[in-house]
Amino acid sequence: MSAETTVEKYYDALRSDEPLVPYFAEREELVKVGISERLVGPDAVAEGLREQSETTSDWTVESRDLRVTERESVAWFADEVRMAWSTEDGDDHDFEARWSGTLEREDDEWLFVGMHVSAPQEL
Repeated sequence: MSAETTVEKYYDALRSDEPLVPYFAEREELVKVGISERLVGPDAVAEGLREQSETTSDWTVESRDLRVTERESVAWFADEVRMAWSTEDGDDHDFEARWSGTLEREDDEWLFVGMHVSAPQEL
């Protein structure tokens, strides 16, 4: 599987409420930055993703400009993404977001070792 396919499958998993933890490397150096949190290390990322899955639903993830560069053992990506979801409290969220990250090949699969999601604001 290519790094680009891995990113696309991650988006699919998010939309389908499938487990997201398997897409991330189990390394202490792992960092995942979301719109409202910064998670460091595999345990924090796993807990954050589990909590997200338990408290949100109806995800929309629309990739608008996915760009992936892949080398032998490392890849990086950037994308503009419309993302929307509902919370268990009934709140709806909808963002135009910027995604970027780094993946490393482990055996025959690509895993995220860093991910950053942000929502731009006009200054």
